[in-house]
Amino acid sequence: MAEQLTGLADDRALLGRTSTAERVSDILRSRIADGYFPPGTRLSEDSIGGALGVSRNTLREAFRLLTHERLLVHELNRGVFVRVLTVEDVEDIYRTRILVECAVVRGLGEPPYAVQGLAAAVAEGRSAVAENDWKAVGTANIHFHRELVTLAGSERTDELMRSVFAELRLAFHVVDDPRRLHEPYLARNRQILRALESGDKDEAEKLLEVYLADSLERVVEVYRRRVGEGEQGAAAAGLV
Repeated sequence: MAEQLTGLADDRALLGRTSTAERVSDILRSRIADGYFPPGTRLSEDSIGGALGVSRNTLREAFRLLTHERLLVHELNRGVFVRVLTVEDVEDIYRTRILVECAVVRGLGEPPYAVQGLAAAVAEGRSAVAENDWKAVGTANIHFHRELVTLAGSERTDELMRSVFAELRLAFHVVDDPRRLHEPYLARNRQILRALESGDKDEAEKLLEVYLADSLERVVEVYRRRVGEGEQGAAAAGLV
């Protein structure tokens, strides 16, 4: 928790003098999306409020907003926790991604497309691989798809998908072999980037559709296995 709080203290400057619950929720959402708070983490009002320099009421409102986005859950007499997703949650996340991301690419106008953000995310992924940091590779992958969505030029779509990508990070945390999950998609990101650089949005959409279907299958497979292991462990402990 100390590492996460240090990072939050660095975000304090983002709040400025006009600190609001919305800004606090933006910061916490970004931190969840970047993997700082794993599923099941209890969020301390005192620690996080102190790190960000915000009041308890402001923080509680931010928690409420993120609970509404399904990123946090409030447990009576226990506190606020980062949500643990179900298999059904993961499937719904990917349904949303397929609907939105493919529609964004399909709706692009005439080339050239502003793919600088996509190229930066691909480079970020390569750097993470060089450092053997597979958690960072997952973050770079999310950044790639976030930049892809921005090509729509829609603030509403960006806002919707910020929450979806933060939930996606919660799904990634369950994966016990992040390299096996993320490594194949580095090459696929480059393929999508090259298709858009050449102005072929139809090819980019085909690549993206297959990409998302394969990713869904991999993540759901891991989730079903982990859920089965958890149920077996609970049965062995006499909890079910």
